[in-house]
Amino acid sequence: MSKILDEFIKQAIIEDIGDGDHTSLACIPADAIGKMKLLVKQDGIIAGVNVAEEVFKAFDSSIVFDKKIEDGSPVKYGDIAFYVTGREQVLLQAERLMLNIMQRMSGIATVTSLYVQKILGTDAKILDTRKTTPNNRFLEKEAVKIGGGTNHRFGLYDMVMIKDNHVDFSGGITKAVQNVVNYLEQKNKSIKIEVEVRNFKELEEALSIRAIDRVMLDNFTVQDTCKAVDLVDSRVELESSGGINIDTIRAYAETGVDYISVGALTHQILSLDLSLKAI
Repeated sequence: MSKILDEFIKQAIIEDIGDGDHTSLACIPADAIGKMKLLVKQDGIIAGVNVAEEVFKAFDSSIVFDKKIEDGSPVKYGDIAFYVTGREQVLLQAERLMLNIMQRMSGIATVTSLYVQKILGTDAKILDTRKTTPNNRFLEKEAVKIGGGTNHRFGLYDMVMIKDNHVDFSGGITKAVQNVVNYLEQKNKSIKIEVEVRNFKELEEALSIRAIDRVMLDNFTVQDTCKAVDLVDSRVELESSGGINIDTIRAYAETGVDYISVGALTHQILSLDLSLKAI
């Protein structure tokens, strides 16, 4: 992640600083040294502490970063995640970028942890989706992992997912999968194939095709998911998706599916309340 993170921070600094942080440059002497603390103002799971250190060091490598809480740790109101010491102008310039990253990552990690706690004792894993902020996906998916979740495919390139529109445009599941198999052979690629099914007819068709690694049950009820698990009988991996929330996820996990994907982990998130305060 280091190279991607370095470029991300570089571009974010350009976006925010422009030709200078004129408020800090005007108010604060250039040689003034100060210390600040990252104050937690809401209970949750902290995420992005390690990224925060990289943000500060990108502004000034001489900054001293004193980490007190590790990523993935439960935090409560009043906790101090870290202290940071350096030129006051630089600390103030880095403040908002660091907070924007940490607050969103911590919000994602917190919600992910809640979902994970809900299914403890089952064999199901919580998956994220591609419903992420453009160019921030690497941070948001890292936050899911910090919260105890599992990353689904990162993009369109590392797994084949044949969804309803692919099926309809291709003329059916069998045709779509055959097209994919031919394509992967031509390109000499070896990546998993997942197929979304909308009903039992499509599920039975998918199960007749040996090239499929995983089947996504799209908007199946809990009762139909139980039937699907029995029908599949571990021949392929099963993923539940569509409209599953914190109140219903336990019931889906108990059906015996392998994965449950939840778009809300990354696209319906409230940031965790954090604040950088001068000491």
